[in-house]
Amino acid sequence: MSYLLHIDSSALGEASVSRQVAQSFLEGWDGEVVHRDLAAAPVPHISEAGITARVTDPAQHTDEQASAAALQDELIEEFLGARAYLFAVPMYNLSMPSVFKAWLDQIMVFGRTFRPSPAAGRPAVLISARGGSYAPGAPNHGLDYVVPTTETVLGHEGQLASM
Repeated sequence: MSYLLHIDSSALGEASVSRQVAQSFLEGWDGEVVHRDLAAAPVPHISEAGITARVTDPAQHTDEQASAAALQDELIEEFLGARAYLFAVPMYNLSMPSVFKAWLDQIMVFGRTFRPSPAAGRPAVLISARGGSYAPGAPNHGLDYVVPTTETVLGHEGQLASM
């Protein structure tokens, strides 16, 4: 099955700008959509059981590891089953909402979802909203840690650095 995986992470419900913009995008989408609302149904933050389950033989899993692995497998299969992605991610406290980061921590598994990435080549749209201006000259300039600015450059040894 192939679908658009739509992830919402704003706690503001219908008042959310990122949700409203995502809805505008969806009006032009022709195809099936699987929607996961992380504000209404957050996934748990990654735990010791979730991390160790990734490197432990499933036959040796504790009940807690088995439960954590089952959740990760569900989220990863949902992610890998999509042909495209729509992420609606507002900026809270200068970064992404913790519910979105928790979801990322659950699905980012070396060899399954990144490096080498089975998701490579699939289109993704990131819709991000924030209050105020972060443009050059604004009081908040340089404080947007969700969407990099054009001033983000490669630093020493290929690491991202902000100026």
